[in-house]
Amino acid sequence: MNDWLSSLSALLDLIDGVVWGPPLVILLVGAGLFLTVRLGFVQFTQFFHAFYLALIKRRENDDQPGDITHFQALMTALAATVGTGNIAGVALAIYWGGPGALFWMWMTGLVGMATKYAEAVLAVEYRIQDSHGRMRGGPMYYLSRGLAWGAVPAFLFALFGAFASFGIGNMTQSNSVATALQASFGVAPEITAVGLTLCTGLVILGGIKSVARTAEILVPMMILLYIGAGGIILIANVSALPGVFALIFQSAFTPPAVAGGGIAAFTTVIFQGVKRGIFSNESGLGSSPIAAAAAQTRHPVSQALVSMTQTFIDTLVVCTFTGLVIIVTGSWDDKLEGAAMTTQAFALGLGSSFGSGIVAISLALFAYSTLLGWSYYGERCVEYLVGEKAIVYYRIVFTALVAVGCLAKLELVWAFSDIMNGLMALPNLIGLIFLSGVTARITREYLAGKRD
Repeated sequence: MNDWLSSLSALLDLIDGVVWGPPLVILLVGAGLFLTVRLGFVQFTQFFHAFYLALIKRRENDDQPGDITHFQALMTALAATVGTGNIAGVALAIYWGGPGALFWMWMTGLVGMATKYAEAVLAVEYRIQDSHGRMRGGPMYYLSRGLAWGAVPAFLFALFGAFASFGIGNMTQSNSVATALQASFGVAPEITAVGLTLCTGLVILGGIKSVARTAEILVPMMILLYIGAGGIILIANVSALPGVFALIFQSAFTPPAVAGGGIAAFTTVIFQGVKRGIFSNESGLGSSPIAAAAAQTRHPVSQALVSMTQTFIDTLVVCTFTGLVIIVTGSWDDKLEGAAMTTQAFALGLGSSFGSGIVAISLALFAYSTLLGWSYYGERCVEYLVGEKAIVYYRIVFTALVAVGCLAKLELVWAFSDIMNGLMALPNLIGLIFLSGVTARITREYLAGKRD
């Protein structure tokens, strides 16, 4: 039995390495660059207007069709993306690629804003209203409705998304919560399993409005807690920050390992930064436009502008704080991996017990919020595949698997769900590229004031 499991694990790891290899990463970044140019560098020209819509005029469309507000859609998407990747993923990028990997995460985030924008435009443009007046949208809808031959990629996206929601969006997240609480506070996984299952069930059984209301409160609080703690460390080490930024930029193009490793070491810096950036903000994977489609909005572009701020907040803000704290405290050079590196950095900056406690609490909150956001993504995928009657069963199974994730060893689940997560990107990118003309036309009309 152990031999069989070992063989299966090795096979899944091999497939995962192929799926998340250079071709997919290059395709994701290439699509972002293509959309950046075709959409007139919209993430830069409309940057301040996007944040104005997201944070200032966030409730002006309450009378428009949709299930949740602009802001709630943004918070729901952030709930799903601000997760363990912002803590452990950034540390892994720096571990493998050095400080310069953070620079390439920034570049991925800036390019990814255009991808996120295009996803949201198409999600709102091609969404439908069901018999109960609720909005349904996302890649499966803009693929099937926007492309004459889009039925197959739409089906594949929904299938991959449904599987991913149980793994990367559920069990792996609940496992991270249980592990963090046990390691830092001695909370038994069984207690976490009961509490987390109840908290999840009470929220997701109420549907998107319940998820969005929770995300609207939880997400700003957890982000402010984390970057506030990180900000204290950075302020205490403000004199070292110029040197930190100099190291990041220098290492991005001339990493120390290049002398011994040649071009392979240099490409490692780029690949790790880009890959972890994509993992963190999910631009191009097709998940967040499912939430964008539920928003009350006057125009696809207005919601898309709000949606693209998600990538900036996730990568250019939260990931940046993690990276800067790791580098300014010197933890990046201590050969620790993942969350252990971030934990040590905060412990050095804030004191052992307080710093590690902040990371543990943040990790638990980030993972729980990801679980809530992904519950909605998976629900929509399952509904697309087998119909509305399946929703209640999906919610029950999803809630039950939270407890399983807290208590089980998940090596196989991690690998399988990671594969499904990566495969989601392929049909989604097909839609983004082939429908880029539609996105560009809608954008021009909005900017010209021809559509309300």
